[in-house]
Amino acid sequence: MPGSPFPGNTIPACLIDPNATALLNAGGKYGGIFPKPTNGVSFQGGNNSPTNLREEIARVDHQFSEKFSVFGHWVSEQISQTYGTTQWSNDNVPTIADVFGNPSYSAVAHATYIISPTLLNEVAFNYNGNRIHIIPNNLVSAPSSFTFNRLFTGPNVDNRIPQIQLAGTVGSIYNANWTPWNNKADDFQIRDDVSWTRGAHQLKFGFSWAIYKKTQDAFANTEGNFKFDGSFTGMDYADFLLGFAQQYQEDAVKISGQWNNISTAAYLQDNWRVNNRLTLNLGLRWDGIPHTYEANQQSSNFYPNLYDFGNAATFDSNGHICSANSVPACPGGPSPGLGSSPNPILTGIQFYTNGIGIGGKNGIPNGLVNNHWNNWGPRVGFAYDLTGRGKTILRGGFGTMYERIQGNDMYNGATNPPGNLQPTLNGVSLSNPGLNVANGNVITAAALPVLPLGITGTDANNYKPPVSYQYSGGVQQALGAHAVMSVSYVGSQGRHENDYRAINLPPLSLLPAMVAAGALDNTQVQYLGFGGIRLAENEGNAHYNSLQASMTGTVKNDLHLQVGYTLSKAVDSTTSNGSGGDLQNNTNPYAGWRYDVGPSQFDRRNIFFTSFVYDIPLFRGDSSRLVKSTVGGWQVSGIVTEESGAPLDLGVTSGTTAASIITNSGMRPDLTGSISYPKTVNQWFAGNFSKPACVTGPDCYGNLGFDAIRGPGRNNFNLSLLKNFAFTERFHMEFRAESFNAFNHTQFKGDKNSGGISTNFGSSNFGQVTNAFPGREFQLAVKLIY
Repeated sequence: MPGSPFPGNTIPACLIDPNATALLNAGGKYGGIFPKPTNGVSFQGGNNSPTNLREEIARVDHQFSEKFSVFGHWVSEQISQTYGTTQWSNDNVPTIADVFGNPSYSAVAHATYIISPTLLNEVAFNYNGNRIHIIPNNLVSAPSSFTFNRLFTGPNVDNRIPQIQLAGTVGSIYNANWTPWNNKADDFQIRDDVSWTRGAHQLKFGFSWAIYKKTQDAFANTEGNFKFDGSFTGMDYADFLLGFAQQYQEDAVKISGQWNNISTAAYLQDNWRVNNRLTLNLGLRWDGIPHTYEANQQSSNFYPNLYDFGNAATFDSNGHICSANSVPACPGGPSPGLGSSPNPILTGIQFYTNGIGIGGKNGIPNGLVNNHWNNWGPRVGFAYDLTGRGKTILRGGFGTMYERIQGNDMYNGATNPPGNLQPTLNGVSLSNPGLNVANGNVITAAALPVLPLGITGTDANNYKPPVSYQYSGGVQQALGAHAVMSVSYVGSQGRHENDYRAINLPPLSLLPAMVAAGALDNTQVQYLGFGGIRLAENEGNAHYNSLQASMTGTVKNDLHLQVGYTLSKAVDSTTSNGSGGDLQNNTNPYAGWRYDVGPSQFDRRNIFFTSFVYDIPLFRGDSSRLVKSTVGGWQVSGIVTEESGAPLDLGVTSGTTAASIITNSGMRPDLTGSISYPKTVNQWFAGNFSKPACVTGPDCYGNLGFDAIRGPGRNNFNLSLLKNFAFTERFHMEFRAESFNAFNHTQFKGDKNSGGISTNFGSSNFGQVTNAFPGREFQLAVKLIY
């Protein structure tokens, strides 16, 4: 009887899907894709993960004459790391793993020619390259008894087994991911630099030209992805045995793109010694950094100015774009704006292409965005001896620096329509993902409905190169003969910082109703026919201001001391963790990057440090050789750091929110009143927080500022004790005792990179401390020198 347990709570063998049987008996170390349970319904075990490293270095130096010399080197580093499960995936079973190969190469050929005693020319060729080869390991290929019925005809390298996700009681996940995956990067540069001394001027000028070439596979799962969550039987594993998948996804295409960028630069620098007390540094640099482009015209982008609202998409009664595949048929026929893909694998499949442009075609720039060439960077500095005695020096400087976007804005868009299609089918069969197990209907790729697809692209008209204006001014004062004190102001301004913004939004006034309904209405967005449109733009600002003071030198004959203090404030608009990768999505796409302006991840308002090395003078000159060699000659050193806490951004995890309706957006809670800091393990911070009401629209994203919470500060003492024992003139022994966190002071973690504080409103441990830095550690070392 439907809905009743099987007799004896056992699925009859005749009902088990043949593909499930094939996968469970596919072979390999564990006999099939899922190891037998070792703890309840789960598997727990270890796995060997060897690492292999080999490095070759070659260098040649040759002086042809007193005027002409050359040198060159070549470095090759081969690294291979085996992982117990596949990387960058949700795989959690050791039946499938991968080997990460990351060989790197570096080469330099450099020539120097002395034209005259005051004129020097240097020419160089530089090369840097690396490869990433991720090769699937262990049980990869499907057995001969497994029947593939993929939707598309594109290649499935190695005949890979589809991803199998048990998303329920058992929770095991077999995932080969998009391996094998290859990434090849080569950076070639030629440069010419001239140094010319003329009177009080030291001139340097030159140019460089570089090309960066990258070939990278797209992140695409052409083997297919089945998800079993217990929707049919109440247990994920039972659904798998019956072959009843709750969801199936498959990428049609896995392209390999060839992305290039060219960088050209020229500069002139004059270090001018005006007189014995004043030196000026005057320079100018130009950077030509056109945007990265895909050489084979495989990248596409969305252009709002190309979107014809007269050809806006029309929808059928199921919410699909009207097409020949609509059931029932649309009264007005297929929607305008439909097009096809240039990829033969997708022949016969329609896409909504209104507003889509392909790089290098029909007037679209190769790099998808407009290039900007007016990138002039002046550099000015000075040093002035205030008294003329070399004791007090005033210094200052200003410089403008340009940078290119690192490339992921292009790589991430490699699978935009019409270049790829990843349909999602629900309630299908493991043996035939086109078969709907509820009604018996079978669908083919050519009969798929046309859906509003998402896009990751770039804002072509808002993509000036990021620029940083850096400046400083300060004074250095000699303290006696062996110490220097420095006090400086150091600051910078960043403009055209990169961020991502969702632009295909419904009217803000309609958002509360969609949140209440729990779904986005694709017929109410601005650009009908598309899902989420996420465009990279260079709009954000950043600034840093600081007072920096330090003293370094030999205070006494036996004590070398360095002390520093920084009072600073860093502000930007990135929602990332500050690790140097992509800047993240705007939290509130209606407000843009300004909604996320707040303290930078690396903002520490107060930082103090001191380091010292003290040679203990006791018994160092004792007449007894035994006393001198054992008790005398010890050295103690240490590093002390103290810094204020890092900023933390709060999120919301309870229920349906605007962030769960609008893809590529975020959410912060509302705050009534002020924030306090109990600073206990169970409650680091406190406040009257609440989930945004989302009644009018503007109140849907929270009123709490970005990075409004401060995590724990840190103070740490690392100390060491060292002694050299000289047994003979040639034989020495060094003894070292080191202590990290010497006083075993509890130091809570609390920043975006290392975590440590729960920051999601609605979670059970919201505001609690969840991690700390290690306690006191001792380390002893002995080194023999002979």
